[in-house]
Amino acid sequence: STALLVQLRALFHFFVCSGVAFSLAETMAASAEGKKAAPAPPAVWKGFLQGSIGAAVGGSCAHPLDLIKVRMQLQTEVPKLNMLQMGGRIISTEGFFGLFKGVDASAARQLVYSGTRFGMYDMLKNFAGDERGRLSMPAKIVCAAGSGALGAFAGNPGDLAMVRMQADGKLPVEQRRGYKNIFDAVSKIAASEGVASMWKTGVVPNMNRAAIITVGQLAAYDQCKQILVDYGAKECIQTHFSASFMAAFIASVMSNPVDVAKTRLMNQNKSSATQYTGTLNAMTTMVKTEGPLSLYKGFAATFSRQLPYVVITWVTVEQLKKVMKDW
Repeated sequence: STALLVQLRALFHFFVCSGVAFSLAETMAASAEGKKAAPAPPAVWKGFLQGSIGAAVGGSCAHPLDLIKVRMQLQTEVPKLNMLQMGGRIISTEGFFGLFKGVDASAARQLVYSGTRFGMYDMLKNFAGDERGRLSMPAKIVCAAGSGALGAFAGNPGDLAMVRMQADGKLPVEQRRGYKNIFDAVSKIAASEGVASMWKTGVVPNMNRAAIITVGQLAAYDQCKQILVDYGAKECIQTHFSASFMAAFIASVMSNPVDVAKTRLMNQNKSSATQYTGTLNAMTTMVKTEGPLSLYKGFAATFSRQLPYVVITWVTVEQLKKVMKDW
């Protein structure tokens, strides 16, 4: 009987241990399934890197159109030149490569400005609890506006250099600054106007514009893509192209008035006939002296520039996301 009790006790312990082991295995399996169902958000640095590369590619491709847009916004002579006429004038007076003046400043600006925008946008969305990309539109707008303003502050020296290099060819010869490249531009601005001037000159209108345009470029793209996917579109290049096309138009409509004001503010100097004191002052002065439609000067060029920039940037970013998914 004693031997039988020992055997029964051993059998009892065996079943208990087996049950515990089985329960533990089930718990671990369920945990693993849960992890698969709710993957961790991508590393923050990926958003910065993907945004930097994508925007640098998009910005460089769209640079000639951006240059034409800036020249159109600055023109005050009559009759006004349209986009094709302005492009033709630049080529005839400055040569074909005149269309690429400031492209190095543009690429450097995008690496800092858009890298910060994309990285901070992902960070803010994750902070708001968006691991599945289902934030509400108002929440996306707040995240995009905040990341745009931060990106503009970080990239303001490059933006200042780019605008001045693009506008230089329109100035009289004796007033041209003659910057050779972005490094020459930044060093000369720092030496003649002080380092702080690179964040004083146009930083507020630049942050205002960036907050608005980032809502159009990032939040609108997110929302448009989500709507397309909800209606049955697949996660593919065609969907990315369609969503970025819509985002480019939205961004152009939202940003053009502030963009014109920013260009006027950044390009003025002490000898300028009109001295603007800020974004609202520039906009109201333009409306009074040039009419309300002056706020949409260069809109065709703005949209023509936004379209390839936004499409190429987002298609590049989405492809980089696929490549870097397992990094």
